[in-house]
Amino acid sequence: MDYQPPKFDLSLVDRETWSIFRYRAFMPLEGEYWREISLGEGMTPIVPFGEDVLLKMDFFMPTLSFKDRGAAVLISHCKAIGVESVVQDSSGNAGNSVAAYCGNAGIDCEIFVPEGTSPKKIDMIKAHKSRINVVPGSRDHCADVCRNKVVKEGKYYANHVYNPFFYQGTKTYIYEIYEQLRRIPANIVLPLGNGTLVIGAIKGLEELLSSGVIEKMPQIILVQSEYCDPFIQAVQTKANKAAMKTPLKPTMAEGIAIGAPMRSEEILEYIYKYAIHLIAAPEDRILEARMALAARGIYCEHTTAANYAAYLKYCEVYGKTSDCLIPMCGAGLKSDH
Repeated sequence: MDYQPPKFDLSLVDRETWSIFRYRAFMPLEGEYWREISLGEGMTPIVPFGEDVLLKMDFFMPTLSFKDRGAAVLISHCKAIGVESVVQDSSGNAGNSVAAYCGNAGIDCEIFVPEGTSPKKIDMIKAHKSRINVVPGSRDHCADVCRNKVVKEGKYYANHVYNPFFYQGTKTYIYEIYEQLRRIPANIVLPLGNGTLVIGAIKGLEELLSSGVIEKMPQIILVQSEYCDPFIQAVQTKANKAAMKTPLKPTMAEGIAIGAPMRSEEILEYIYKYAIHLIAAPEDRILEARMALAARGIYCEHTTAANYAAYLKYCEVYGKTSDCLIPMCGAGLKSDH
């Protein structure tokens, strides 16, 4: 996408709009279709969790995950260009978001998810009146099956990994942090599977940098599953592309269990350019982290708990890490299985 937003300035934010579309001055939107598509996504609070950690409560969304940021913009674009039917593959949350926004837009929708996807996520997709296909095998195989349908039938691929409009939504994660705190924390934790939040967040940070709003990049800390860590393996060998990695075992962090990340070259460029750190979430500490969060009133899904488990591991490796913001990406009821 050849789009250059204006320099970021809080004076261009529409403070009368209570959704991510308050930042529409920095988005490539066509017309006013967003007004009929938006479900009030975004503007999620940031809450302190001890003296060192801030939590961005991104499961306070219409479909209970941060993926609503991207889906709202992508489906607004689909509506603007007259798309009538879409297909998409997902580990659950992105499919749920696309299904919901397609429902609101009156766009036909078919979602592909891999076996092992949380039944609660499947139920939500069905509730939005989308057709759903549960594909045997891995998340990566599920994507192959979906893309085959796109090629054969010429369907619009409303994919959160490839479609650039999705990242125009996820970059608002950074806009909100800056507007809410009037600064960017020193350390930003992000989950890394296919990288939809990672790419969007880095785009947002780069826009703040080029606008002179911030002086330097924060330390970005990317979280992979201990059982599925193609980016960690790639960095260890200084590779420019992640090799296909079959998960060693099933992981509770299903949202980041991506063995063949489709934009690995782009993400690795970012990792090397900005000296980004990577850390594996210890599988045996995900439930412990989830219970620690829940005991303080924050009930999140397993993949989200992996972010906090990885942060604790990061502190063990690198020492006390203060002023750190961690995303609460998905609600707990989504992964009670």
